[in-house]
Amino acid sequence: MQDLFDLSGKVAIVTGASRGLGQYFGRALAKAGADLVITSRTLSSLAEFKKEIESLGRKALAVQADVLSQSDIENMVRMTIEEYGKIDILVNNAGLNIRSPSADFSWEDWDTVLDTNLKGNFFCAQAVAKEMIKRNYGRIINMGSCTCVFGMEGIAPYTASRGGVLMMTRSLAAEWGKYGITVNVLAPGWFKTTQNAALYENKQWVENIKSRIPLNRPGLPNDLDGTVIFLASDASAYITGQMILVDGGFTTGATKAIT
Repeated sequence: MQDLFDLSGKVAIVTGASRGLGQYFGRALAKAGADLVITSRTLSSLAEFKKEIESLGRKALAVQADVLSQSDIENMVRMTIEEYGKIDILVNNAGLNIRSPSADFSWEDWDTVLDTNLKGNFFCAQAVAKEMIKRNYGRIINMGSCTCVFGMEGIAPYTASRGGVLMMTRSLAAEWGKYGITVNVLAPGWFKTTQNAALYENKQWVENIKSRIPLNRPGLPNDLDGTVIFLASDASAYITGQMILVDGGFTTGATKAIT
């Protein structure tokens, strides 16, 4: 049974791996046996993480890649094939958020959010799938969030992009299943990252969030390990077009009882 989760001999690309969740995912996959390709818009930001992965006994190829650039995406795939000869896993993690009242949101910022979170994810998946199709095997994990299933004020473009990722994932799963490629969404709940760190400085906000999470705490880095390994491994071979929420129960809509 343990062999179902063993990633030894697998090659995984993790985009947006210079910090935060991207590093959590990369670390978990490496510990499960995978060799990595880690990407960031700034190559130097990957240096320390590359060393960390190599200290675990795994290989790590650092690649400069902006998911808004078609040539960068194509180069990422080309360098991966040159280094490893194949791609087994893609964790489509690169993304961003811009917070603003919807009435004030600029045209340019809308494009930045949607192009990064949705368009960039699609074309990374497309480029990687072309290689996976050749081998009739692949695991594509697209990043979602709780906002795949509900809205939230001040981040309308972000919620639109995450909802789009879910529907895009289902379409790709329907199209690429015949090639042995699974495509799923991993949707974290409230995890503290560089992107949302400012929110966690507000103790009242943190207590309000905790009150709506049945497990009574925000997520910790290792809370995502099992799910990303599961979706990357043969344990999930018959699961595609699905979303797994790792949110401590936040999307149950729970609130503490009034006593």
